[in-house]
Amino acid sequence: MGLFGKKSVAALCALTMAAGVLLTGCGQETQEAPKKTAVKAMKVFKQDVPITYGYPGQLKSLNEVEVHSRISGSIMEKYFKGGSEIHAGDPLYRIDSRQYETAVIESLGSLHKAEADLRNAREDLARDEMLWQNKAISEQELTNKQADVDGYTATVETYQASVQKARENLDDTIVYAPMDGWASLDDVAVGTYATAGSTKLVTIGTLDPIYAQFSISESEYLDVLAKVMTKGTLGDRDYKTLPKVKLTLSNGQEYPLEGEIVAGDKGFTDNSVSLTVKALIPNPYGALLSGMFARVRILGVTAQGAILVPQRSVQQLLDETFVLVVGSDGKSASKKVVLGEKVGSYYIVKQGITTEDTVIVDGLTSLQSGQELDVTMVTPEEMGFSTEESNEIINKS
Repeated sequence: MGLFGKKSVAALCALTMAAGVLLTGCGQETQEAPKKTAVKAMKVFKQDVPITYGYPGQLKSLNEVEVHSRISGSIMEKYFKGGSEIHAGDPLYRIDSRQYETAVIESLGSLHKAEADLRNAREDLARDEMLWQNKAISEQELTNKQADVDGYTATVETYQASVQKARENLDDTIVYAPMDGWASLDDVAVGTYATAGSTKLVTIGTLDPIYAQFSISESEYLDVLAKVMTKGTLGDRDYKTLPKVKLTLSNGQEYPLEGEIVAGDKGFTDNSVSLTVKALIPNPYGALLSGMFARVRILGVTAQGAILVPQRSVQQLLDETFVLVVGSDGKSASKKVVLGEKVGSYYIVKQGITTEDTVIVDGLTSLQSGQELDVTMVTPEEMGFSTEESNEIINKS
């Protein structure tokens, strides 16, 4: 074969190989199918679920009284220790009594003089009445004597009141406890000058039971206390229908005894969107102290027919909250939702999806709307989801 013939054969082979490569590449492109994203999904469901509302609260004494003295003077003695238990009628303080003792003596002296003057005036009146009957004096003179008696009688009554007041002041030099309770630690010391009605000597408060005070919003007030409102007001204190509460203390421990809501403010003010509520907590061992902070959880509230979606399915982008569902075309689709409270592993969904939707619960890492899906249906039990109460407190205050 000549040189020309060899070159022609080589060129023909090259063209044949190139055509084969092109045909092979085209064949692969037409045979490759789009990859589907493997996900797990479950049907959205509806059921009645318990809801736990939680709020920051502060403990306050059921009855708390600031003790003031009725008289002014220096504290001479103190008969109790701060923080100790106090009983009604126990003496607390003794105020310097010298000036009040003197006042009693002075008022008694004035009273005795007035009583002597009254006796003399009555004797004069009796004598003049006899003289008038014998026509020895005029009627005017008799009238004047009667006026003297009336005047001295009024003076005696005035000094009797002064003596009574002086004795009361003397008695008030001993300050007594007005109620049972526990004394505060900010009591005044011996030597302090107490001004009547203004100097706080000590605060006495009861500890068992004790109040937990907190605030709730208007909507939650309607949700939480709906049952109570159908049977009466909070003021009626129908303990059989009032919601129960539990406390979580500041160290994270749960207080073992349940309390109950017993009082609410009379209404919402123009400047406030929350309502002050009080719950009564048993405190038999005095472990709870006035002024302590705690989280108050309201129990026994049920959401009827709540639509539930797993928390792990919920995604947020800027101000929007959405979930990805399996569309009728087998592709992922995004749906905006409005969430309610957390219930165990779920959110309550107020708007956005229904029980007809199938929500994606796993495989969401890089999933976007519109992708082809390879769906594996799962149950809540397989995913470990539960509606049981979690330890998380929902705080909306």
